[in-house]
Amino acid sequence: MAANEPFPILNTSADQLHTSPGNGPRRRRRSSLLADRNGEAKAPNDHSQTEPPPIRLSKRSLSIFRLAISRHPSLLPFLIVCAVLATYGLNPTPSNPVHPLIFVSYPGDLVDPATNPQAAGSRLYDKGLLDLVLVSFYVVVLSFTREFFMNEVFRPLSRRLGLPRSKQARFMEQMYTALYFGLSGPAGLYVMSRTPVWYFDPRGMYEGYPHRLQPGVVKFYYLFQAAYWAQQALVLVLGMEKPRKDFKELVAHHIVTLALIGASYRFHFTYMGLGVYLTHDISDFFLATSKMLKYLDSPILAPYYAVFMACWIYMRHYLNLLIIRSLFYEFKTVGPYILDWEAQAYKCDYAFFITLFLLCALQGLNLFWLVYIVRIAWRFLRYSEAEDERSEGEEEEEEEEKEEGDCLDVGVEK
Repeated sequence: MAANEPFPILNTSADQLHTSPGNGPRRRRRSSLLADRNGEAKAPNDHSQTEPPPIRLSKRSLSIFRLAISRHPSLLPFLIVCAVLATYGLNPTPSNPVHPLIFVSYPGDLVDPATNPQAAGSRLYDKGLLDLVLVSFYVVVLSFTREFFMNEVFRPLSRRLGLPRSKQARFMEQMYTALYFGLSGPAGLYVMSRTPVWYFDPRGMYEGYPHRLQPGVVKFYYLFQAAYWAQQALVLVLGMEKPRKDFKELVAHHIVTLALIGASYRFHFTYMGLGVYLTHDISDFFLATSKMLKYLDSPILAPYYAVFMACWIYMRHYLNLLIIRSLFYEFKTVGPYILDWEAQAYKCDYAFFITLFLLCALQGLNLFWLVYIVRIAWRFLRYSEAEDERSEGEEEEEEEEKEEGDCLDVGVEK
């Protein structure tokens, strides 16, 4: 090796690029990142180095998610509720976009003790389109609670109680109904005590009309109840419960109920609607629990059924007939009787006939079911059985398991 030749191990990258004229051109080292498996250079691709690969959900992941939802129907509404609550938790103030989903909107002044001493100190709330947002969210909440309790709580309980498969679904439905109305009934009584309507005072339904502004507790209760009935309508439409022979009457009941809720809220007859809510909630609780006792073959069924009949007749007929009667007396004489769109006063002849029609339609459906309730009681007293002929839809399942026919299955809206 010549003395003037640089020692190879000391060559830098600059020495390799700038060699002396006497030396042949040196090959440039190839980067291993740009070489394929055969050692050949590959053209650099900026996009492959800078852009991450697209994220794709595999078919297996989607199938697992669908399977989880099919096995646990409460999962999807639960995720929606958690997402809303987590979003609100980031900024728990009225400025949060999800605030109208959880809490009532349109706050106003405090309640005047002179006009409503029962709710003195509460804040009044106006009405608007954001109320529909709150109802929609609580439809999702109630969908979660229904599916969770039905499948995760009441189904194992019905099996532990030894109920046959043909009765488990009905028993679970009645347990959920009893749970909901067992809470909404006392809550409705508390809300009514905060209004001039206590206790079903017909004058309080019309004094100070229009009742456009409502205390927060009254407004939330009214909208939450609207969410429950809307969710029950979805259960009916989606066929989540096996239909009975009175399916058409049940559909009519949902239509009339939702029409009453929407019209009473929009045209400020909420105090009248509050009374209708309560009469149905309390009677439905006794109806559901009497069915549960029948499925369990309870020895106290007979006296409890008598209590249920008395409650049904008092709530759904006596009190509701008093509300209908008030249309012919207090409706026109108490408070202003005028149609004024600017002042949002709608107590006039149009409102009278529409309200009368809807309340009479609801009363007619209640009388339809009262006939079956009386028939069940008569058969029990005369033949010591409480068969309901409208339960024929369940006979095929029960014949397969050689079980006794379903009883007390009065198809009243639960």
